[in-house]
Amino acid sequence: MSAFSPDAAREFRGGWEEFRTSAAERFAAAHLPTPDEEIWRYSRIDRFDLDEWSPARCSTTMSGPADLDRLIVDDVEPDVVDGDPPDVFAELNRAFMTPTVVRVPAGTVVETPIVVTHEIAGSGTAVFPRLVIDAAEDSEVTVVERFVAADGAEADRALVVPVLQVRAARAARVRYLAINEVGDATWQIGNQQSIGERDSSTMLATVTLGGDYVRARTEARLTGRGGSTRQVALYFAGGDQMHDFRTIQDHDAPDTHSDLLFKGAVQDSAASVYTGLIKIRKHAGGTSAQQTNRNLTLSEGAWAESVPNLDIETNDVTCSHASTVGPIDEEQRFYLESRGVRPEVAERLVVLGFFDEVIAQLPVGEVTDALRRRVADKLDLGSRATGVAA
Repeated sequence: MSAFSPDAAREFRGGWEEFRTSAAERFAAAHLPTPDEEIWRYSRIDRFDLDEWSPARCSTTMSGPADLDRLIVDDVEPDVVDGDPPDVFAELNRAFMTPTVVRVPAGTVVETPIVVTHEIAGSGTAVFPRLVIDAAEDSEVTVVERFVAADGAEADRALVVPVLQVRAARAARVRYLAINEVGDATWQIGNQQSIGERDSSTMLATVTLGGDYVRARTEARLTGRGGSTRQVALYFAGGDQMHDFRTIQDHDAPDTHSDLLFKGAVQDSAASVYTGLIKIRKHAGGTSAQQTNRNLTLSEGAWAESVPNLDIETNDVTCSHASTVGPIDEEQRFYLESRGVRPEVAERLVVLGFFDEVIAQLPVGEVTDALRRRVADKLDLGSRATGVAA
């Protein structure tokens, strides 16, 4: 654990010695989680060995509107990125973070998406990107955060521990998309937190295709009357991958609305986990919340777990949750094959159609064609691995 000691945090480039050291001390005093804890149930955390990695600075680039510089906070103070860490990994991020802060002034509409790209490279390295999106009153912004394997780094066994903080002030509109295409041997354990004030609108979207073990814990909290939040995700695991999602829809104000749609597929010997909680507090009457998780198992050796939960403290609400895990609908397959479509092509069409409901809702339409190609390529890899002709 010496690579992540308080002394290592104090010497880490980027300043904030006291802030980083305090976080590292709290991390050192804590215990790493185990699968015995409900929030880590079904996970691979028992395979986690922090001694495999050492902290490093994250390589991050940005692109977007012509006036991007005025939206980026260069002289970041610790209180801007401070927050309540939900687990020990978010605490570790505080100690070794590489922060990026996007601040949108009141009444400003940023028409061009801001793209933040983290290139992950170097076996044995651990990086801790932190993205803060601070949208002032009646502002609007779309941010895409990409986690990609650097050239030649596909097989690197790296560790990525990202944190996202979204603050949507009154009537602000924030759309966020995370795209995960890290290397096949990379572990990623992330936390996403959003707070929506009165009449605000937030969207948190995720696409996960890469990684060995990729986990995201997302907490979307509504603190102002009339606020709304939407979460969507597409994940597709193959080989021995595992994709792990834990979500919280937290209604902390009346007349709020949340909606969640997560769709995943697993093939070969891959696995996925989804556990979700709709939490409606006693004072949050007039609230509506929906939660849907659908999963396709494309191989006999693959498995998916789906656990929806409700915690409702008032009667004046409208809530629903649904989850399914199963193979491709045989009627859909038969319909296509009866019209001359080859079996492997029929499967590809059904899977792409299954994901289209999520793809259509992504906040950046330009990524859809590339995403469909990536999903189709992954299906082809699975077919070759099982000996099915493409």
